[in-house]
Amino acid sequence: MPAPRTVPLGQPTVGDPELAAVAEVFASGWLSGAGPTCQVFEREFAEAVGVTHALATSNCGTALHLALAVLGTGPGDEVIVGDYTFPATGHAVVWTGARPVFADIRPDIWSADPAAVEALVGPRTVGILAVDVFGQPADYDELRAIADRHGLWLVEDAACAAGAAYRGRPAGSLGDLAAFSFHGRKGITAGEGGALVGDRADLLDHARTLHTYGITPAVAREGAATLPVPSFAEAGWNYRLSDVQAGIMRAQLRRLPDLLAARSRAAAAYAAGLGDLDSLTLPVALPDRTHPWQSYVVTLDPSLDRGAVAIALRDNGVGCNFGTYASHVQPVYGGADPQTPGRHCPVSADLFTRHLAIPMHANLDDDDLEHVVTTLRSVLGSAAVRTERDPR
Repeated sequence: MPAPRTVPLGQPTVGDPELAAVAEVFASGWLSGAGPTCQVFEREFAEAVGVTHALATSNCGTALHLALAVLGTGPGDEVIVGDYTFPATGHAVVWTGARPVFADIRPDIWSADPAAVEALVGPRTVGILAVDVFGQPADYDELRAIADRHGLWLVEDAACAAGAAYRGRPAGSLGDLAAFSFHGRKGITAGEGGALVGDRADLLDHARTLHTYGITPAVAREGAATLPVPSFAEAGWNYRLSDVQAGIMRAQLRRLPDLLAARSRAAAAYAAGLGDLDSLTLPVALPDRTHPWQSYVVTLDPSLDRGAVAIALRDNGVGCNFGTYASHVQPVYGGADPQTPGRHCPVSADLFTRHLAIPMHANLDDDDLEHVVTTLRSVLGSAAVRTERDPR
């Protein structure tokens, strides 16, 4: 008897090209961080995202921390952050000693509402940290105009946005700096990893020093005619990506067009198979943006018990999870407070309770997609997943 079909929520696409890339790095003898393979990957990634410079990092959170550090963010400052995001975004602000002030989100694409952002600008505001939620870029023309009016910097959290675009411009090129993630759930992955990108050499050079404890990476001293002994002018961190991971990322970057096409195909199948249901709302892909579909997140009707839906899906072999976080309700930031600007984001708070992520990755085949659609339709039609207050 065949085993029941199981469709995981996420799954990397890796194989012989990545194994060959790792073997090449092993043969080079340089496995540690910020080495020659990292240098090659950084050049390739910068070109892919339409900027001049890239710095490979240990993850997206460290890339964000570096971005805020080189922009001079510190104690007493406030940074406006799109609320609906994994808390690494807000944590990066906290790590600098500044305070994150959370902006409520658009109800359709879930990134920061520009009107909410501008309403939060105050005398201590130094910058805007926008989030490309599940990969779809935020409203960068409007956010740039706000930043310029108030003398603020603009940083793009492009953790999920490899391959995305906004009005013809690649994600990663839309702010003063941008940070990407190469975590295992992202569109391209080395298991973990990240990158900081931008066009300003001064900022990226400073970040490169900070990501190696406060000195220039050792690879820069290879082949010197003398014996250079670096000195430490400031305390940095070990935020480097290993060359093993950089080799994997080079192979993943070459796969990116095919991975994006496969994810778009899966999104189209979900739209066709679920679009007639009244019990959920499908995600919106705006026509002036290229959505990379890092995740596929539906919004459940309030009459549904999301927990019961999730358990029923998992019991039938369909991986699922909540969407992401309403940051302002997290205790680490002080929790929600309707009276405090930046701690009251009702749109984000509502979607935090109703979003459900269903399987999205480049390995989904027609049978997988049919199983997800058929199972979800069956589960949503069951009385067992209705809330007690549902009158039906």
